[in-house]
Amino acid sequence: MEQEIKKIIEEQRKFFLDNNTKSYEFRKKQLNIFKDIVNKHEDEIYSAIEEDLGRSPANSFIGEILTLKGEISYSIKNLKKLMRGKTVWTPFSNMPGKSEIIPEPYGNTLVISPWNYPFQLAFIPALSSISAGNTVIIKPSEYSVKTSELIKKLTDKYFDPKILYTVIGGIEESQTLLKQKFDYIFYTGGTVGGKAVAKAAAENLTPITLELGGKSPCIVGELKNLTSTAKRITWGKFYNAGQTCVAPDYLLVHKNIKEKLIEEIKQQIKNFYGENPKESKDFARIINERHFDRIVNLIEGEKIIEGGIFDREQKYISPTLLDKISWKSKIMQEEIFGPVLPIIEYEHEEEFFDEIKKRDKPLAMYIFTEDKKFKNRILTSLSSGGVCVNDTIMHISSTSLPFGGVGGSGIGSYHGKAGFDTFSHNRSIMSKWLGFDLSMKFPPYGNFTDNLKKLFEIFNS
Repeated sequence: MEQEIKKIIEEQRKFFLDNNTKSYEFRKKQLNIFKDIVNKHEDEIYSAIEEDLGRSPANSFIGEILTLKGEISYSIKNLKKLMRGKTVWTPFSNMPGKSEIIPEPYGNTLVISPWNYPFQLAFIPALSSISAGNTVIIKPSEYSVKTSELIKKLTDKYFDPKILYTVIGGIEESQTLLKQKFDYIFYTGGTVGGKAVAKAAAENLTPITLELGGKSPCIVGELKNLTSTAKRITWGKFYNAGQTCVAPDYLLVHKNIKEKLIEEIKQQIKNFYGENPKESKDFARIINERHFDRIVNLIEGEKIIEGGIFDREQKYISPTLLDKISWKSKIMQEEIFGPVLPIIEYEHEEEFFDEIKKRDKPLAMYIFTEDKKFKNRILTSLSSGGVCVNDTIMHISSTSLPFGGVGGSGIGSYHGKAGFDTFSHNRSIMSKWLGFDLSMKFPPYGNFTDNLKKLFEIFNS
């Protein structure tokens, strides 16, 4: 496998250095291949994801295909504009001349994708990289076996390996890839893996994007519309059985509405998944036994007020609500990444500001309120990768909004233009005309200080 990987990287490097990837026509052709794959193989994609995660086709359409089609459409429609450089201001000291910023591709890129949204989280960064003029190697997760195999099958069928190639396998293959020299690495996954990628990239001074996660708080102020609030929280938390990097990790709710909101959430769970969510086609399963055991261990000893039903053989954990949670509880020490919602009540927002600030900055933050001052106090006091007010998850569906983390939740961003920019180096170019120069620029300088002062004044006038 190592020799195969090295061979592919060398072929991709030569293909890139020969300037094959940089034209508009080439890039658009590759983007249309992504479009064809999704349109022609949608049912196969649904089947693979259902085998891996127990997620229904309807849920995969929302969580994978709809988002992916939006990115493909955006990239095709805007490719010429994205590729176009821009002219910027030229100071007097460089006149007559012209200053430009031209996006250029990095070269050979590596995309390491996760298992929770295994198709779109492999394809979206890959298509962003190709739209920017790079070649790509995709390394999908070994946990989502069927989807990874499908990605391999489809990319082998539709793409020239010198442009895009998929490597499937486990830790050994990932480590082999990370030993190689890439021009850019894009990683989506957990913090431990992110640190390993950053360490490997540092050996070659390779720039990286890390899309990680964290404990994304959902903060609910005193408000009247609890039904709509509960519906949106319930959907965001329990979609894909909570295995979403931007899922609300825990609920902070004002004590005056806490009990009413809990009852509304319980009702919405029944509305969405019926009396027995295990029988619902719309409720997914945990990816494997290891993650199942980890989530069950986090719940141990806590006060369960809804759910708490486990079936290891089927990798099923019911939608679960936990009450009387403290900041020191075991479940508050790591990202849950499962269908469990701990609930903490508060009276004044200052009560939780310090606790959230002690932790890594989350990938997302959710605020439910009808009070602008309340919203602004939270936005001013707390940092996060992204924010969604009065809804959950939906901010990541927009190609107009960069999606990414900050601090412990990640480095860099993508989606829409941000994805193209991530995989592009903004090259600064100054073009000057011959035949005219400021004489004081060149020696002999004579009265050194006075001339430099005059020069400075001219340059900054």
